[in-house]
Amino acid sequence: MLKMKNIATIYYTSLVRKRCKRCGKNLVVNHPSSVTANTILKNNVNFNGMKIQGGGIVVVGNYFHSGIECLMLTTNHDYDTGREIPYDAKRKVFKNIVIEDFVWMGSRVLVLPGVRIGEGAVIQAGSVVSSDIPAYAIAGGNPAKVFKYRDVEHFNKLKKEKKFF
Repeated sequence: MLKMKNIATIYYTSLVRKRCKRCGKNLVVNHPSSVTANTILKNNVNFNGMKIQGGGIVVVGNYFHSGIECLMLTTNHDYDTGREIPYDAKRKVFKNIVIEDFVWMGSRVLVLPGVRIGEGAVIQAGSVVSSDIPAYAIAGGNPAKVFKYRDVEHFNKLKKEKKFF
C-alpha cells in the first residue's frame, strides 16, 4: 500500500504533467502546483509548491528544485501605452522566463516576467527575481542581487561525475 504522501505526489505530478506543453522524465511534484499550457519542463524537475501564471513561455531546465509557495509570472498589464490608468486591463504584455539546468529556488521566491536564471544558480528564499541571474550565482533579496558565486570547479566536477540530487 502506498503512503499518503506518495499518493498525493502521484496526483500532483499527474496534474502538472497533463497541463504543461512538454514534460521530460522524472517529474516530481510534492505539493499542490500549477503550470500553464506554455510551460516546458525538462528532466528531473522537482516542484514543492510552484505556481506558473501568464501567457508567456516558461522553460524549466534539468534538475530544477523549488521550495514551497514559489511563483513565476509571465504577464503584465500595459501601463505605458494603454488607454486606461493605472493600466489597460485589455492589453497584456507577455514575457518569457527561462530557468537553466541545476537551479535551486528557495521557498516563496517570485520570478517576474522576462527573467533568465543561469545554470547552477541558487535563489534565496523570499527573493523577488526581477532581472537576469547569471550562471552559478547565489542571489537573494528584493530585488534579488548576486552576493556570492558557487565554486564552479567543484560544481563541474560533480556534474561530470553525474552526482545529481
